[in-house]
Amino acid sequence: MSIKDNLSKIKISIPDTVTLVAVSKTKPNDAVLEAYHAGQRVFGENKIQEMTQKWEDLPKDIEWHMIGHVQRNKVKYMAEYVSLIHGVDSFRLLAEIDKQAKKHKRVIPCLLQMHIAEEQTKFGLNETELEEIIDSDAFKNLENIKVFGLMGMATFTSDLDQVRKEFNFLKSIYDNLKQKLPEISVLSMGMSGDYTIAIEEGSTMVRIGSSIFGARNYS
Repeated sequence: MSIKDNLSKIKISIPDTVTLVAVSKTKPNDAVLEAYHAGQRVFGENKIQEMTQKWEDLPKDIEWHMIGHVQRNKVKYMAEYVSLIHGVDSFRLLAEIDKQAKKHKRVIPCLLQMHIAEEQTKFGLNETELEEIIDSDAFKNLENIKVFGLMGMATFTSDLDQVRKEFNFLKSIYDNLKQKLPEISVLSMGMSGDYTIAIEEGSTMVRIGSSIFGARNYS
């Protein structure tokens, strides 16, 4: 099946209220353009250098989402154009995004990444760390970032009950946060293998790559 066919199949399977982020990491520009010409406008990358090159080369009405782990010293390279940063996992990173956004007279939308999986290799905040950030005066003084919601990745496992439990846990954290920050509206959870469960558990944004573009070539 073509990228266009894959996209339309996925779009039929997700509600209109859920944003589809097409994960184009490692994929060439022509693959992104094929999805673009099929109507897709939101793309996700996990390496700032690759995303910046694509931003320079490809149509300017594309929304670029940074979905990978972010190093503070790389923020400056995407501050001019990035539409949403998914993986904010520390106050220091948030402060750096704020600093770089200010240089471009922008307010950069961010998601705070929560650690919900069993794997220790995954990044993210725990509930205590989330509360410490949100309740701090330093957070309230950041004028060039806006927290739009939360992001999390479930354990990579075939145990779908566990995946569901982790998404359910993240949704409960999101609901609690919404009482403090009523303006939040994004819960980014679910990828190619588990997005249907994520949507059932309340996801408003899914990150899908291989089901659109096919298997990745990392060589």
